[in-house]
Amino acid sequence: MNENLFSSFITPTMLSMPIVILIIMFPAMLFPNPKRLINNRVIALQQCLVKLILKQMMSMHSTKGRTWSLMLISLILFIGTTNLLGLLPHSFTPTTQLSMNLGMAIPLWAGAVILGFRHKTKMSLAHFLPQGTPIPLIPMLIVIETISLFIQPMALAIRLTANITAGHLLMHLIGGATSALLTISPPAALMTFIILLLLTILEFAVALIQAYVFTLLVSLYLHDNT
Repeated sequence: MNENLFSSFITPTMLSMPIVILIIMFPAMLFPNPKRLINNRVIALQQCLVKLILKQMMSMHSTKGRTWSLMLISLILFIGTTNLLGLLPHSFTPTTQLSMNLGMAIPLWAGAVILGFRHKTKMSLAHFLPQGTPIPLIPMLIVIETISLFIQPMALAIRLTANITAGHLLMHLIGGATSALLTISPPAALMTFIILLLLTILEFAVALIQAYVFTLLVSLYLHDNT
């Protein structure tokens, strides 16, 4: 039972070789580079959504922060399309792997923090010690603020991994219950199937929301350091 339950999270292989790189590169094919003067409706809709998200996300940034616009829009498109493709049957979702999410979160967080220490050294150091702190509490607060700073990329990765993994496990369990109840009690199977449909719709929303939340938090870290 445990093997079937977690089999969708096992890295797929072909000829004893992992094909995660091919899976990660696949979402890029969904956003082709337009080569026509007048684009079709799909590409026009994609460009409109990209401009809308980019405008909303970059409105609070300074000139230095807006240089990250390409990185942030690529990040939200990658996570969103990867999460959506992972909802297809017999597919694999790379964002359920904590190692991959840490591989995205740590470099982006580190880049924002290094940028802050480079351009706003005094302000970055001031975050470790709030103004007006009593002298006996200074060492404790510095330790707490340092730990909270280093926990930020872990929180980013764990939030994305937990939400996507929990949704997939719940869909798998309800789908198995629907299949088992089909021969025992068709009315109960129908009810669980309706719940499964509603959960699938919810997971579509969660896939997009988690991509937006991940990118928005990276954007906020960047805003605090530029």
